[in-house]
Amino acid sequence: MKVMGGELEVNGKGDLKVPFLRSSESVAVSLSLPIHKGDDKVKTIKFQIRGIKCASSSTSIESALRKLNGVKNAMVSPLEGQAVVRFMPDLITAKTIKETVEATGFQVGEFRNQDIAVCRLRIKGMACTNCSESSERALSMVDGVKKAVVGLALEEAKVHFDPNVTNTDRIIEAVKDAGFGADLISSGNDVNKVHLQLEGIKSAKDLISILSSLESLEGVNHVEMDMEHHKVSVSYDSDITGPRFYVGSYHALRRRSANMDVLVALGTNAAYFYSIYVVIKVLTSDTFEGQDFFETSSMLISFILLGKYLEVVAKGKTSDALSKLADLAPDIAHLLTLDGDGNVVSEMEISTQLLQKNDIIKIIPGGKVPVDGIVINGRSHVNESMVTGEAMPVTKSPGDKVIGGTVNENGCLLVKATHVGAETALSQIVQIVEAAQLSRAPVQKLADQISKYFVPTIVLAAFITWLGWFITGEAGIYPKHWIPKAMDAFELALQFGISVLVVACPCALGLATPTAVMVATGKGASQGVLIKGGNALEKAHKVKTVVFDKTGTLTIGKPAVVGVMLFSKFSVEEFCDVTIAVEVGFLVCSLNANSEHPIAKAVLEHAKKIRQKYGSRTVHIKEVKDFEVHPGSGVGGKVGERRVFVGNKRLMRSFNVSIGPEVDNYISDTEQLAHTCVLVAIDQKVAGAFSVTDPVKPEAERVIAYLQSMGISSIMVTGDNWATATAVAKQVGIQKVFAETDPLGKADKIKDLQMEGMTVAMVGDGINDSPALVAADVGMAIGAGTDIAIEAADIVLIKNTLEDVITAIHLSKKTMSRIRLNYVWALGYNVLGVPVAAGILFPFTGVRLPPWLAGACMAASSISVVCSSLLLQYYKKPLNLRINK
Repeated sequence: MKVMGGELEVNGKGDLKVPFLRSSESVAVSLSLPIHKGDDKVKTIKFQIRGIKCASSSTSIESALRKLNGVKNAMVSPLEGQAVVRFMPDLITAKTIKETVEATGFQVGEFRNQDIAVCRLRIKGMACTNCSESSERALSMVDGVKKAVVGLALEEAKVHFDPNVTNTDRIIEAVKDAGFGADLISSGNDVNKVHLQLEGIKSAKDLISILSSLESLEGVNHVEMDMEHHKVSVSYDSDITGPRFYVGSYHALRRRSANMDVLVALGTNAAYFYSIYVVIKVLTSDTFEGQDFFETSSMLISFILLGKYLEVVAKGKTSDALSKLADLAPDIAHLLTLDGDGNVVSEMEISTQLLQKNDIIKIIPGGKVPVDGIVINGRSHVNESMVTGEAMPVTKSPGDKVIGGTVNENGCLLVKATHVGAETALSQIVQIVEAAQLSRAPVQKLADQISKYFVPTIVLAAFITWLGWFITGEAGIYPKHWIPKAMDAFELALQFGISVLVVACPCALGLATPTAVMVATGKGASQGVLIKGGNALEKAHKVKTVVFDKTGTLTIGKPAVVGVMLFSKFSVEEFCDVTIAVEVGFLVCSLNANSEHPIAKAVLEHAKKIRQKYGSRTVHIKEVKDFEVHPGSGVGGKVGERRVFVGNKRLMRSFNVSIGPEVDNYISDTEQLAHTCVLVAIDQKVAGAFSVTDPVKPEAERVIAYLQSMGISSIMVTGDNWATATAVAKQVGIQKVFAETDPLGKADKIKDLQMEGMTVAMVGDGINDSPALVAADVGMAIGAGTDIAIEAADIVLIKNTLEDVITAIHLSKKTMSRIRLNYVWALGYNVLGVPVAAGILFPFTGVRLPPWLAGACMAASSISVVCSSLLLQYYKKPLNLRINK
């Protein structure tokens, strides 16, 4: 046995191969320490110490560690060269422990068993991709931070960190040091919490009055009242304001970068300080005349703030779909208590958050399903459109699954909870969409590259503009009447320079991609298509080849036996008994691997029916020995003294089972009907066969045809035999087929297609297609239902319909087209605005762009980009089939 962190673990097989004697530098023996019950805030960390030569060395290290405030205990083994330290992370960090050991003159190896925690932050004051990159870089440099992702459009950061090394306070401090505001936000909600001690309370009526007043306030999300101790906790929306522009520009320049704040600060400061100069000059000189530009600074900031406000409002709408999804689950559930006979003993209303697995809940007509579960009593129709996008209500009866957040339309249902909290389908959808909206699409690299040089280029352009107009004016190159009254050449040049500074906007470039991704992923989720980030979205629009699995993808996935044939002297009873034994063994193996084989299940059920018809009503399942699974071929084992194989022709040939002409003809006839022939061999002879069919999905032919109209070719890759695969492919319109392919072979076929230069999408049911889903450029898991957390897939199609394959590709094309249009808007404003602001039209038309109007144009560029992305909310599916149920 091995002791790990105070818990016992069974040694793995690999431990048996490890030699007893090893060098102290490579040893990884774990030591145990006494565990004190109730000491929840104490953590254990293990690390190697190199250079220990005697017991006195370990004693000195232990002594130094135990002197540290927060260290509960420390043990150092001189033989293994390993230390185990129990400490309180609230008082001391693992980094301090490491530094203390190093201060004693020994070298510390890498820490083991690090915990990973996740926190989400609201980042304030970000204006462009430079800002998000700077804050992300600042977070990544914090000791203990493993991964940090900052979303500009969401103004959020998701940070993975080791709580033994750092904490949320240090992470927030790092963001503030980078020049941005930061608030810790709770999971799923953008809230802050304040704790108040109430004084002057004379009665319970006072507390109730305070409670109702707080709950009625706008922005207050939740109020908790401690009646006994007169305390109240209030959760409220954080104030979305950041450091206005001067503070932001100071921090940007301090870290040797430049953003929009720098442009605004330079423009307003130039106008403001020149105005102060004019005032002082007028007061100290009798002959000096000049015009001040105080209104330029105030009007410029006012227009920019108005633009930012409108931008925030517009950006808020980009996450409407996610907000609506998060609000689908009801707050209250009807919990039932049943007796041993299944009768209802009591019913009570409780918070949905308190539900646990196996609780029995009642769903009344018109009520929402609070969590995922299985119907145990009652019949009804449930509207699942808000989660799956399926418009038609789905009939529910005992044994059927229901999804949290869906609406029960008529009858009363009793449901047993199977997934609660973060495990529900709705919670997983929200988590996937949140992660997608924080991710960066590869196309955003263009904006990131431009933003690095954007601000310095604009500052240089503004300086050249001012210098060009000032020199030409002083030299008398252009006519004096061009200069407005009460101005001189310097002031006219200054206004042109300020206008160039403030008309240019890097924000629009930064928002072009993330806002479109936010809207698209939210819209897709509301229609049952979960796209895991901008990377999947961008790859999907390039797809030129779609590879389909057959069973459960092109077909319904519920095969049934339509014929049985015996070819030998074995009796029906014996034939069925060995078949049942082997198939039960296979299904048990599949169950342990969290999967099931539909054909095996169909054969088993049919064999049981035949056995009951021709023999005893009770089926006795015999034990299988030496059981083996042959992927893509079948299974085998010993039933009693007989060697049995159940599978396809390839399995029989690989074990030298003879296939006579009669069997061969039956296989050919079966396969020509697009049926699968499952052979059963006993003692090297084919004893019989089952003819199995799996109906093709009604929409399959139209989907393949629509893909072809989009210029996308379709290929089938299946483990089924050639004849059946070819028949199904012909039925749906697929020209190219790869049959009799095991799961790894499917992945190899996809790699071969990629070597030919194709961008390949793989569509599978997510059960045995994981290698192919990973190998493809875009993996699409179809028919995921409530089991949507499929790691191998890039896109999860919740419904079991092929039309969503088209939806995913079509939506990705629309989104990428919208992103390109956003770049046109963003760059167009700058390409046209900067020359106009620099005065290129002034000599010919007398038209110039005042600084305040330039600021309005800058704000308008960001708003136009966000509004352009919002148009994706009106996306409609290109192929919406209505199938009679």
